[in-house]
Amino acid sequence: MLAELTSKRTALDAKIRTLGRSLVAYSGGVDSAFLAWVTHQALGSDMLAVIADSPSLARTHLEDAIAFVREQDIPLEIITTSELDRAEYVRNDASRCFHCKDELFTVMESFRVARGFDSIAYGVNVDDQGDFRPGQIAARKHHVAAPLLEAGLTKQEIRELANSAGLRVWDKPASACLSSRIEYGRAVTREALSTVEQGEDALRDLGFRQFRVRHHGEIVRIEIARDEMPRALSPAMAAEFSCIFKALGFKFVTLDLEGFRSGSMNSLLPVEELSRKA
Repeated sequence: MLAELTSKRTALDAKIRTLGRSLVAYSGGVDSAFLAWVTHQALGSDMLAVIADSPSLARTHLEDAIAFVREQDIPLEIITTSELDRAEYVRNDASRCFHCKDELFTVMESFRVARGFDSIAYGVNVDDQGDFRPGQIAARKHHVAAPLLEAGLTKQEIRELANSAGLRVWDKPASACLSSRIEYGRAVTREALSTVEQGEDALRDLGFRQFRVRHHGEIVRIEIARDEMPRALSPAMAAEFSCIFKALGFKFVTLDLEGFRSGSMNSLLPVEELSRKA
């Protein structure tokens, strides 16, 4: 297994060196952070990490993302995206993620041309191919490179490589954008995004590590990692949850007994949407 991982890392380095001067779409998660780090190792000043600041990015995640690149001396540019100005994004149907990434890569492409870079890369991996990810369609539309995927790296392998490199983000919990917490068909608004963000900040302050706040209108559905569930199920914590989320405007506060799972909103989509390909 070590030999296979070493081979994949070698393939990753080789792929990155073919990109020329490259922008890396960076979010602060382990995949994009590792890609930014390894690209900087390979290309030096011929790379630039680019993070999009928008209402769908939690402030704590933005701050941590900036802190990481500063720790590693990776150059960073913060750009602004305007997905909330797109009606097709706001309506929040199954294609929302496509419109989000289409906005991101459209802005990054203009930035790339203006700054004289040759390519854009992003941190999709092998495991992402098994989920419903319309954003990958947008990436292909904009010819965005996927070095981690092309090297055959899984999420766990990326974590192992990041750990070996001494990157503190190696075990960082997965975290999609705040919009992914809002049920399909419910409009994505600044107010809804702020409510979700405040709720997740409160859960973090309570000491939980892996969780989601799912917005279903009057109902909030809280997902907590299964290994943290015993603490969440206590009467005292139930009272805390009720106090926090009713203060945020929810009428009903629920704890999902299946626990945290990435992309749980996708389970509500029709099969034909989940199977749709570009």
